[in-house]
Amino acid sequence: MKILLATSELFPFSKSGGLADMVSSLALSLGELGHEVQVITPFYQCVRDKFPDIPEGSWMTHVTMGGGEVFGALRRHVWAPGVEVLFLEHGGFYDRPGLYGEGGQDYSDNAARFVFLNKAIWHWVRYGSWQPDIVHVHDWQTALFPLLWKHLEKGSSGEGHSPSTVLTIHNLAYQGIFPSHQYPLLDLPWDYFNEDNLEYYGQWNCLKAGILYADYLTTVSPQYAREIRTAEFGCNLEGVLDKRRNHLRGILNGVDYGEWRTTKNPWLPVSFQLKSIGFKGKMKHRLQEECGLEPTSDVPLFANIGRVVEQKGMDILLPTLRHLLENGTPMQFIQLGTGDPYYERQFEALAAEFPDKVAVTISYNHGLAHRIEAGADFFVMPSRFEPCGLNQLYSLRYGTIPLVRATGGLQDSIVDISENIAEANGLKFSHYSVEALLHVFEQAMHLFEDKHLLGKFRRNGMTRDFSMRRTAESYLEVYLSLPGSGHKAD
Repeated sequence: MKILLATSELFPFSKSGGLADMVSSLALSLGELGHEVQVITPFYQCVRDKFPDIPEGSWMTHVTMGGGEVFGALRRHVWAPGVEVLFLEHGGFYDRPGLYGEGGQDYSDNAARFVFLNKAIWHWVRYGSWQPDIVHVHDWQTALFPLLWKHLEKGSSGEGHSPSTVLTIHNLAYQGIFPSHQYPLLDLPWDYFNEDNLEYYGQWNCLKAGILYADYLTTVSPQYAREIRTAEFGCNLEGVLDKRRNHLRGILNGVDYGEWRTTKNPWLPVSFQLKSIGFKGKMKHRLQEECGLEPTSDVPLFANIGRVVEQKGMDILLPTLRHLLENGTPMQFIQLGTGDPYYERQFEALAAEFPDKVAVTISYNHGLAHRIEAGADFFVMPSRFEPCGLNQLYSLRYGTIPLVRATGGLQDSIVDISENIAEANGLKFSHYSVEALLHVFEQAMHLFEDKHLLGKFRRNGMTRDFSMRRTAESYLEVYLSLPGSGHKAD
């Protein structure tokens, strides 16, 4: 099968979050399963800087946008057996320091930047030499493609290939909403600007277009697929999603265990595995030293990695930590990530007040993320909502026990001791409050003292299969279920 994945970011070339990791792992897994895969993504400044050997553009693309012609080029890069990346080059749109913005502000021309990406995808699918059976788009940045394809192919003779389309929603909170005066960028009739199509409270909505026009919808966990059809989590699109519920499936994200491995990992100074789990203690000491904390095995080391924003539970995590620290709780905590400047300052203040117990790094650091996942005893994810989450899956692989709120993919991947003592691999809480999170920390303290039970949790986590291969096989089931695709499987 020929599969085209379209994404606004792709690890290790560009990344702002889990989207980059997921699409990267999916592409490589599909290639390993014997399928022909292409990934189309922008050629950002960070890609140019980090990967200077990517060949010059070999295929020119030109599309109509806002009534004028816009030109670009596709740089073709063979990434792995069966996997090729097509980098869409346009100096004005993508040769910038940020992917979506700078200094906490979105770029003012993001509508044009990502309309161009969608139209370039259409141009490649329509006129390129490689004709995919499936076009799988991801999040709002590429969600316009199914509509553009169906509209622009209306006038065709019906001959030739016509790929099926799949949209994966990674986070419904980000929808790509733009003002009506930018609607002409699409070069679509105003017939589409109504509440049954793109119109959204007087503006137009990229993700809504994908939800309405993709042949099939997926999201990144079964629980999140249920949640987004409710008013609490639907972000005002629950009605649209409910109408398409028979074409919506939640598939839990997977992990690239080639990248996230505990042995022969270039990011880790200490290797360990289940049969040599004692070496995890050495990894903990090395991490404590690196972060300026006292190297000790006597207190539990908690950690959090990710965006420091309200969605991730920072508004309950910070007061919880302060309460524990002010009361002299024997513990250490490491924070890595960037986000809301208010929460960044709060973490830095906490580290300044408790320098022997708290270490904070406000940056993106992939290597340190590996070492934190491997060296911590507990990984804290108190998310207000979490479509899937990947850090809890990384934690499980590294024998680090997740403390999570029972929402989205956290609910699907973590088994609490109250649910199944034989398979327990983490601790969960439901009510979104400081009190509930404090209770989970207290449970973790008791678990840390019970070395036999602690070992059981670690063993359960390290032996669970959350591989991307399993996830890729589920996506293949979706692809093959679509009209006309069954005969395309190799």
